[in-house]
Amino acid sequence: MNYLIAVLNNRIEAEEAYTSLEKQGLPMEQVSILGKGYQSADEFGMIDPNSQAKKQIMQMAYWLIPFGFAAGYTFNVITAIEIFPWAGSLGNHIIGGIFATIAAAMGSFFVGGGVGLLSSSGDALPYRNRLNQGKYLIVVKGAESLTKRATPILKQFNPENLQGYAQPD
Repeated sequence: MNYLIAVLNNRIEAEEAYTSLEKQGLPMEQVSILGKGYQSADEFGMIDPNSQAKKQIMQMAYWLIPFGFAAGYTFNVITAIEIFPWAGSLGNHIIGGIFATIAAAMGSFFVGGGVGLLSSSGDALPYRNRLNQGKYLIVVKGAESLTKRATPILKQFNPENLQGYAQPD
């Protein structure tokens, strides 16, 4: 499945582009307008990278944090490292587990997608931001031949951005 996404500045341009695609005989069930008064990014099925990253972080934390505590506690039992002399043997084992829990939480954040969450990487977020700015998207979804037919038609409207994507099989 291929996608062609054009970013247009206002509703009038988006409707003109949509009508032009319709006049050229493109199947309109494969053309969508996203923006105020039309479909939202969520309704269209555009993933929210932030919610995906948060979900993956939580899934990793669910397993890593308890495992980290157990590993840190066990490591301290085996090595008998005295972190704080005043804590005693059991206290040092627990502190070792707590330190490993913190490391596991950091691991779940960084490996689970926290860096992408902070840097806002990915293509879906810029499109969502443009929709939030009041711009409109025309999305043509279909075979490569369909997106190639739609490209010169959409270029006539001088979109802010015109990008094609091919969904991997």
